[in-house]
Amino acid sequence: MSRRISRENAMKLLYQFQLRDDDIDEQIGLFLNETEGLEQLDKEFFLDVLHGVVNNKEEIDSIIQSHAKGWGLERMPKVDLAIMRLAVYELKYRKDIPVNVSINEAVELAKKYGGDQSRNFINGVLGKVVTRLQSTGEH
Repeated sequence: MSRRISRENAMKLLYQFQLRDDDIDEQIGLFLNETEGLEQLDKEFFLDVLHGVVNNKEEIDSIIQSHAKGWGLERMPKVDLAIMRLAVYELKYRKDIPVNVSINEAVELAKKYGGDQSRNFINGVLGKVVTRLQSTGEH
């Protein structure tokens, strides 16, 4: 089972959550039933990340907002925001994932799905987040 595939699919759903007000569990169920090629999905990790981001969204968004100087969440590309929410959740709540893995995976997603400046922006914001989390002992 691949966490990389799970992350990528979780990011797609986190992006979708921003566009649709439908019930989140219903959206997850439809995604799992209708998406092909999920044989390598680590379902437990996938669901943990999705529910973790949703349940901690306010705190995660606050962390992103405080480190993305000059950028309101509403101004950020929705793909970039979905990637950062996923990464910040991992950085803050998943102690089993090395910091560099979370950041590298986020940058790879940004290269694949984001705009020209996405990877630099995301890398910069996440670097500041890590510094803060490490200074406060949260990671």
